[in-house]
Amino acid sequence: MVGGAVAVPVYVPVWPARQHTTKAYAALEPEVRVGTVPLWNLPKTTDLLPDAWAAMYRRLVSKVHAVHEDSPGWIDAPFIAYDQIRTVAKAIDDHCSRDLLRPVTGPERHPRQQAFAVGTARKHRCGLGIRVTVPDTWDERADGVVDGVVSLLRRLRRTAAADLLLDMAGVPGDRPDAGEEARRALAALLPLASWRTTAVLGGGFPRLKAEMLASGTYVAPRPDWTMWHTVRSGNGRGPGPLGYGDYGVQPVSALERRPGTDRDSGRSKGPYWGALCYTTEHTFVASRMLTRGSGNRVALNRASARRIVGLPGFRRAGAAAAERWYLCCAGGPDTSGKGTGTPEKWLWAGNVQHATFVVRSLGGAR
Repeated sequence: MVGGAVAVPVYVPVWPARQHTTKAYAALEPEVRVGTVPLWNLPKTTDLLPDAWAAMYRRLVSKVHAVHEDSPGWIDAPFIAYDQIRTVAKAIDDHCSRDLLRPVTGPERHPRQQAFAVGTARKHRCGLGIRVTVPDTWDERADGVVDGVVSLLRRLRRTAAADLLLDMAGVPGDRPDAGEEARRALAALLPLASWRTTAVLGGGFPRLKAEMLASGTYVAPRPDWTMWHTVRSGNGRGPGPLGYGDYGVQPVSALERRPGTDRDSGRSKGPYWGALCYTTEHTFVASRMLTRGSGNRVALNRASARRIVGLPGFRRAGAAAAERWYLCCAGGPDTSGKGTGTPEKWLWAGNVQHATFVVRSLGGAR
């Protein structure tokens, strides 16, 4: 439970601080938004000159803050270099406020970044997100991580609440033990504090490639959702509901990419294809869209949207903004590209429908 606002497990989308995600968050229905507490991530910018990356970070933090006028969230900068710490920390400190936007650090972060995050949490009494990342096995890092978390909690001096964000990072299908690893981690971390929020995060959406969409549609399981259920079925739970988090409809690698870069290579010009994404109870569905080329591109893109709305699990009843957009895209004329969107719009729709479905699913996971 976060700030007493919800009585069911909270949803923590691990989102890049990008325009399509801030717009997606703003587009959520009120009852979905109240159950959604994003973990925003600032991108990697070490390829930019200092004036450019400083301006970008200030702009991104400001945009995230603008959608959190009445709702909580965390903001993190996991990819920054040492010489960026002070500038980014000041931007975050300028926009944090009680029970709304909260700083994040972790037991393996640079001591300077830890000090700034703890200082902001104590100054604004907004709480501190402690992000423990377990990309491999828990036993290989347990002792150092636990000691680091204890140190952070001591520095808070009980003047601010602490949130445990257990990030299992990528949890593809070939990592079947991720749930058990998370249970072991929680068994060690839960007794350390009276955590305000406890959530297990993981990224299960695949990194799409053109050949995966050669037939038009690609279907993948949701290992992040399966992992959370494995953890939740165990005994290592805190006093409140165990929050669920994922990386939405993008792979874990999307977090570090800065705005304006190609999703695979870092180039400014993206590929000729993209995808509409949809979430069902057990699967992710991706349907190929074309960004350029092909004389019948509009017709192909509308057919792609029709594949989405034709899914057995497509949610027409109580449709959210994303479903309404999919229906309009599917029903438009093949002679006009108006309403078929752009890669940014496709990601917006994917994240809106996904967050809505997850929050409503969690409503039954009391």
